[in-house]
Amino acid sequence: MSDAFHVGAVGLQTQQQALEALANNIANVNTPGFKRSEIRYADVVVRRAEGDAASAPASDPQTLAGVMLDSQFMLNEQGELERTGRSMDLAIQGAGFLELMGPAGQTLLWRGGALKINDDGLLATDKGLAFRAAITVPHDATAIEIGSDGIVRATVPDTVEPVELGQVQLVRVDNPASVSRLDGGLYRMGDDTQLIEAQPGEDGAGLLVQGAIERSNVALTDEMVRLMMVQRAYAANAQIVQAADQLMGIANGLRR
Repeated sequence: MSDAFHVGAVGLQTQQQALEALANNIANVNTPGFKRSEIRYADVVVRRAEGDAASAPASDPQTLAGVMLDSQFMLNEQGELERTGRSMDLAIQGAGFLELMGPAGQTLLWRGGALKINDDGLLATDKGLAFRAAITVPHDATAIEIGSDGIVRATVPDTVEPVELGQVQLVRVDNPASVSRLDGGLYRMGDDTQLIEAQPGEDGAGLLVQGAIERSNVALTDEMVRLMMVQRAYAANAQIVQAADQLMGIANGLRR
């Protein structure tokens, strides 16, 4: 009987975690560049003493202990591009990330958004994080152009053609599961994350789009359907605990 309480409790905890992940997806449906969390379930099996696991049949109900949840960011799932017309907005059409220099010199990943020019002339995000490519914009530049190939050019006085300042390259992640999410649409690499450098439009990398931002890849209707399923599953697990409690009460009454 105690196994039923344990399985029900594990199920309740798992469905609560799934509910929190779905709620976060829905809350960020309008957050530019947000990547939704995909919820995946797997069964949990009780550990047996060595020698018993091989002999126990796979369908033995005594080996089952509930469900576990795995949440993974859908980093490679493209969000819709929204044209803003602002030259200091940047988005990626396709796979890849932009490399940024973090406050402590660490590498951070970014899917694009609003840009600005720091006091030292470096092209950076609106939060002041400079590109690892270290693109320096002249103080007298009147316009900035970022091509789909990542080449950055600036219009400066007394020049006929825009001046080339450098090139922004993209990187791809070999294992998206090793990437953790930070505030502001930033991502941090794990210790075992391998980055694959690629020029925009080559080696599976996407293209840069100036004057646009990437919307979140959250489909509200899909999330609402998943939310209803999680709510039903939560209620079902609560009924398991309630039924086990009633049976335990009956058993206690028989002992008297």
